[in-house]
Amino acid sequence: MSKHLNQEEKELLESYEKDEWISVSNPSDTARYKAAAKNTFKKDKRVNIRISELDLELLQERALIEGLPYQTLMSSVLHKYVTGRLTDKSA
Repeated sequence: MSKHLNQEEKELLESYEKDEWISVSNPSDTARYKAAAKNTFKKDKRVNIRISELDLELLQERALIEGLPYQTLMSSVLHKYVTGRLTDKSA
């Protein structure tokens, strides 16, 4: 499973396995973190786009390799782009 993790995910897993995480016991903090997590993955708008057949096939192939639906992959890539977290490997 860890062979499919990116560097950040590997570091988080390693930190968790070293028991470096502290449980949140304050109910107001728990509620705040739950709301933040829910809003992070909230998908409340629908968008239709036109892309080339080849691009769609490549997206579907990549999603299959990653083990997730292609629309989820597209949403993730767009989210990373607009939040400035999408990086160019060649740069």
